[in-house]
Amino acid sequence: MLRHSEGVEVGVERDGFDAFVAARSTRLLRTAYLLTHDRGLAEDLVQTALAKAWFAWGRIEGAPEAYVRRIMVNTYSTWWRRKWNGEEPTDELPETGPAGRTRESGRTDDRTDLWDALGRLPKRQRAVVVLRFYEDQSEAETAELLGCSVGTVKSQASKALAKLRLDPRLTDFTPSTSKDGSR
Repeated sequence: MLRHSEGVEVGVERDGFDAFVAARSTRLLRTAYLLTHDRGLAEDLVQTALAKAWFAWGRIEGAPEAYVRRIMVNTYSTWWRRKWNGEEPTDELPETGPAGRTRESGRTDDRTDLWDALGRLPKRQRAVVVLRFYEDQSEAETAELLGCSVGTVKSQASKALAKLRLDPRLTDFTPSTSKDGSR
């Protein structure tokens, strides 16, 4: 037995927690990556959320995935409010460009442009886009996860999509043609 910080004994294994982690951790990691846009931070976010969920596992009723997602969004929102985000200035620029960029053409893979554009959105708008369009959550579910109104979700989604439409890396997109000339 482990002792919780309040002195209450808790079992080392909670009923169903291990099975939940095994079944849902990949999807949770994807959501965390889409929120943070950084694999290391995404792994930290999932680990933090699962650690918090483990202590509350006995109280979680209904859908544990929604509860864990709420923990992830709340934890992420506290992270984006921090003043320092780990970046440090340097005098030397890296020699290579972003992933997907070719030196010959100077053009990136279209998926890389979309990821970069998503990363340039404000964090609240990025969270709305990830939950609504990547995780296929309804407006009400997204509002509940973010702790805001449905109207806020709608306005943030609208603003995010408008910014993506105007993003210079995405506006000069021309679909490539296949070898047979079709698009």
